[in-house]
Amino acid sequence: MHTKDARAIGEDEQRLYLVAVWREAPFFTSRERAALAWTEALTLLPETGAPDDVYEAMAREFDPPEQVALTLAIVAINGWNRFSVGFRRPVGHYVSHRHP
Repeated sequence: MHTKDARAIGEDEQRLYLVAVWREAPFFTSRERAALAWTEALTLLPETGAPDDVYEAMAREFDPPEQVALTLAIVAINGWNRFSVGFRRPVGHYVSHRHP
């Protein structure tokens, strides 16, 4: 779903392939890295506990309203993923309606 939307608005294909290994990939800005680390921390909350250093990096890159928006997006997407898994929604049926 998100990959389809990203492609539809012109995101670089190489960056999409490398999101899974973002720590090792040189294609992400410090702001993007902070968002990705915060996303991982909140998604894997039982394992990570949202470490202080990850929070601090995110807080340096995003002002308070952006922090709320980013965190809300993470919470919403995690919730949707849990609904999809829980209700056995087939993967791959999403069609993007976004345009560059």
